[in-house]
Amino acid sequence: QMLCHSVPLVKRKSLRQNLRENGLLEDFLKQHPRNPASKYFPKEAATLAATEGLENYKDVSEYFGTISIGTPPQEFTVIFDTGSSNLWVPSTYCSSLACSDHNRFNPEDSSTYEATSESISITYGTGSMTGVLRYNTVRVSIEDTNQIFGLSESEPSSFLYYAPFDGILGLAYPSISSSGATPVFDNIWDQVGQGGHGHLAHGIDSSYYSGSLCWVPVSEEAYWQITVDSITMNGESIACSGGCQAIVDTGTSLLAGPPSAIDNIQSYIGASEDYSSEAVISCSSIDSLPDIVFTINGVEFHLSPSAYILEEDDSCISGFEGMDLDTSSGELWILGDVFIRQYFTIFDRANNQICLAPVA
Repeated sequence: QMLCHSVPLVKRKSLRQNLRENGLLEDFLKQHPRNPASKYFPKEAATLAATEGLENYKDVSEYFGTISIGTPPQEFTVIFDTGSSNLWVPSTYCSSLACSDHNRFNPEDSSTYEATSESISITYGTGSMTGVLRYNTVRVSIEDTNQIFGLSESEPSSFLYYAPFDGILGLAYPSISSSGATPVFDNIWDQVGQGGHGHLAHGIDSSYYSGSLCWVPVSEEAYWQITVDSITMNGESIACSGGCQAIVDTGTSLLAGPPSAIDNIQSYIGASEDYSSEAVISCSSIDSLPDIVFTINGVEFHLSPSAYILEEDDSCISGFEGMDLDTSSGELWILGDVFIRQYFTIFDRANNQICLAPVA
């Protein structure tokens, strides 16, 4: 059973751009050292931990979608995040400044609202979100009834005030869901896929990619984690020697890896930290640097300089970022939007694999 449902995405300014335009980026970066690693944790701790590194959402994807919750529907802008598994939105219970300038769910306006006695608390690197778990109908191009979701009661982090999204819709595996809440996709699968026996997946539209599809098995069913064979430049290894683990994460815009490995790459491409700890690079490097090649499941995936160097206003920054994380898997990388923008990606839960192909 193959079902195809599309969710239109919109592009908005990133949190980084909002902070920059409000003259707050430099102070923010000084106050919050950049460590996207706190969003991730080993699988052994996944069922116990409720820690997500939301400070990295200043570098979050600029692409968001609209969902609705309740009857009649109340609309919210969310990140479709393959790096987490919970759905949460602000609520009218929340009086934090961050809630005041975002859409808030009002339980009293929904006839399909169902309360629980459970709470949710997700601690972020730069603050936290606490609230309650409730049931309601969620629509993500397809109706998802009896969906459990988080309603924030408190969002004390001032930086969330500038976030270009209301909430987050996690698309990773149930094993990393805070409070054990059933993720949206799993709930839809149970409803539409007849208990998971059907095959719920997007139809593959060949107009989105060129060349052939490459299937990569998921190595750990928590995040969308895969094995990378090597990372090379001009045929020489520059990182990930002997192989490494990587998470394909739509909720992170940059490409992150171990600090020492990233330092090597920044050195290779001529990027250096500025006063705000951003890795700046000459924009002319886009025309002179070679591709960086990620070999995955025996197939080479090239990132050109125009992909790994990001042009912002009149300057350029490296798309690579150091991440300090030790896991049972060893060296861990985060393939964020810097990588995903170049490759059509399918997240196939039915077969626990990721499909990659060059974008058309």
